[in-house]
Amino acid sequence: MSRALQIPDGYKSALTLRETQHAIKYIKDIFQQALSFALTLDRVTAPLLVAKGSGINDDLNGVERKVEFSIKEIDSEAEIVQSLAKWKRLALYRYGYNVNEGIYTDMNAIRRDDDADNIHSIFVDQWDWEKVISREERTIDFLKETVTAIVKAIAFAKRKVNLRYPQLTGTICDTPFFITSQELEDMYPDKTPKERERLIVKEHKTVFIMQIGCKLRSGEKHDGRAPDYDDWSLNGDLMLWNDVLDNALEVSSMGIRVDAQSLESQLRECDAMDRLKYEYHSKILDGTLPLTIGGGIGQSRLCMLLLEKAHIGEVQVSIWPSDMMAECAKNGITLL
Repeated sequence: MSRALQIPDGYKSALTLRETQHAIKYIKDIFQQALSFALTLDRVTAPLLVAKGSGINDDLNGVERKVEFSIKEIDSEAEIVQSLAKWKRLALYRYGYNVNEGIYTDMNAIRRDDDADNIHSIFVDQWDWEKVISREERTIDFLKETVTAIVKAIAFAKRKVNLRYPQLTGTICDTPFFITSQELEDMYPDKTPKERERLIVKEHKTVFIMQIGCKLRSGEKHDGRAPDYDDWSLNGDLMLWNDVLDNALEVSSMGIRVDAQSLESQLRECDAMDRLKYEYHSKILDGTLPLTIGGGIGQSRLCMLLLEKAHIGEVQVSIWPSDMMAECAKNGITLL
């Protein structure tokens, strides 16, 4: 196994397999409605694949291998998307959305280089969302307001699920604690980023760690970020406490997107100025694309958390290492 599988002491799913399937649908129905209402979003369709070399696919940390294949009818290669961060902003422009209007979609992806463990899978499913904002809304305060709205939608979904399945007893703190990655490093200078996350989320339960992507004073990054979608000074990760695994769980990565100035600065820092040749990047530089805020919210991770499951494979169908499957079966963790 690429990472150690965690088996919680005495774990037993509170729901049967059939109840779990019903509950997954229930969560997806009520949460996306709550998210749409909170952020004024329309649901749209989205691509599973994009043309290789288009500059639209997400490079994540810049080292992950994309899934590529040829197409019989087209003399070019295609790629399975890794996220829709760039596609959504182009879609808002093409579809004619205005300030305070936005979109969300079901995003399915294959990330072949992701680890397989309790919370990671090579199959990724999330609600990808994006919203047009004004220049005046490119602020930390507006980012915090948006994060708080998302957290309240998650807490609402948890309350509804608990009412339907009273054997579930966990709660979600609906008041996020905000901290920058540098402030977190200053608090725990001798800890790794993951250790810092666990400590701060264990204390505050719902935490948004801001300003991820740039180097900290230690010379290290809290985590990697592609340089061409989030503004590293206006982004962050939403972390919730997972009682079952006794650990922090990242459920969303989001942020205010780059404008011309931050795009150029971050590309230069990453020695990636060659990306300016792509349509997406040039349309940011010349002001064609709207200013936006957006992110992704993990569907399986959210279902796992709200249904108090020990493994993400209990709420999604994927491929797992054989030794992990055997260990889960031996310990009462039923993978779908």
